Amino acid sequence: MQVAEWRKTIGEMVRDHMRSAELEHYFSVKMNKPRAQLMITQLGLYIRHRRDCWALVSANCPVMGVKQAILQHEYGEVIKDQFSDYGHLHLIIRQAEKLGMTPQEVIDTKPIATTTATLHAWAWITHAKSWIEGLSSLTVTEWTNDDRLLKDLGGGHSTRMGKRWTEDMGIAWRDMPNFVAHSQADEEHSDMFLPFLEEYATGEKENMALDAVKESLDLFALYREGVARAMEKIPLN
Repeated sequence: MQVAEWRKTIGEMVRDHMRSAELEHYFSVKMNKPRAQLMITQLGLYIRHRRDCWALVSANCPVMGVKQAILQHEYGEVIKDQFSDYGHLHLIIRQAEKLGMTPQEVIDTKPIATTTATLHAWAWITHAKSWIEGLSSLTVTEWTNDDRLLKDLGGGHSTRMGKRWTEDMGIAWRDMPNFVAHSQADEEHSDMFLPFLEEYATGEKENMALDAVKESLDLFALYREGVARAMEKIPLN
């Protein structure tokens, strides 16, 4: 498939994912500060774990251009970009501070069971499977923040959850720096690896890549459903 076909095919899979029962449940949960604290700190664990997974894909890949693209991607996530001079974990910390949390509380967060399970699964995919499958499984998760693709469904994850935070807790969009950043940065991230899929995910590798996309979206649904159920155990009042 060419880039346009990859974009259409993966885009349709992401749209189906965002309309799934798990994601509808996740976005329906009413928010208060304790629930938002759980959500943002589990997201912090997820963001930290992505750094290991991208490193595994790079280690498995012999193509220098792919390695360079991953390093470019990770420089913004780990070092600095237009949204933060300290990497994207710092965005999580700043957003958690608006909920009354300290940086150390964010760092010391323990994963809930579904977070542990899904992070281990992504680690296995990126370590044990081919680099094409690993890359496909990681890049697709950033598509869930792409407002261009998901505008008619209420927006990507960051935009949609940001609206929930504002409606339920009165927190302004400018005070959600992680959501602000990823509603924009992940549009670029959604595009940057498509040329490599066009070039290298050919023949039977095409189906392998699409299977990895589906597997990753299923894991993301499980991760979000786990967060939703954990939040619902926290009283609203």
